[in-house]
Amino acid sequence: MHLKLAALVLLCVPAVAQGAALRVCSDPNNLPFSNRAGQGFENRIAELVARDLHMTVAYTWAAQHETFVKRTLNKHACDVVMGVPVGYDEVDQTRPYYASTYVFVARRGGARVASLTDPRLRRLKIGVHLIGDDPAPPEAALGQEGIVNNVSGFMIYGDYAKPNPPARLIEAVESGQVDVAAVWGPLGGYFAKVSPVPLSVTPVTGTEGFAPLRFRFAIAMGVRKGDSALRNRLDGVIAREHGVIRNILTSYGVPLWR
Repeated sequence: MHLKLAALVLLCVPAVAQGAALRVCSDPNNLPFSNRAGQGFENRIAELVARDLHMTVAYTWAAQHETFVKRTLNKHACDVVMGVPVGYDEVDQTRPYYASTYVFVARRGGARVASLTDPRLRRLKIGVHLIGDDPAPPEAALGQEGIVNNVSGFMIYGDYAKPNPPARLIEAVESGQVDVAAVWGPLGGYFAKVSPVPLSVTPVTGTEGFAPLRFRFAIAMGVRKGDSALRNRLDGVIAREHGVIRNILTSYGVPLWR
């Protein structure tokens, strides 16, 4: 779900992929998922996968946006995207290796909202990520409730010259610019975990009435269409390393769903 749909900068640097290299398409500025310093959980999982397969990791770096797959994976600059939502039809997918949910993030001691139907949402200052032309699920649900004027949007791509653009939304919670953020779980969980201000993270509930909007997504690895050989090898790693992968995710504060 974190696969971004627009970006200000595309930094496409073909990796040197010689010998036994797991060639990974990745964003160099997108914690908690990945960065050029290898500090994201997808970096760590890529290293785990490569180690299991007796390979090394070679990256092709590109800011993720609508054409990310087209300009990296489908150009054969790399062979695997470490995180794609199950059902994403531009790639063939492995078995899912985790699932997460949208969450509310608020200052600890502030309004701890859990449900999208909580009446306090009508008066609280709410922040949401803006992804592109289509609203993210929380924004769409709040709109259905008629909650619009007290909702502020933060571009998930933001100013790419600054570290980790999606973090600006959580910084708005820290500063009090907004009272609560409705955000994709891995982002909310990680930035709350490293925040200098104590924050609470609460899974979004009360979503049933907003179907077909979805608030929980299973995440898999993506390979080029037809690359069943690599997909099958990755499926084997996910099965063998399931416990280690889960430990990596929890160490980054990722809220796991089931």
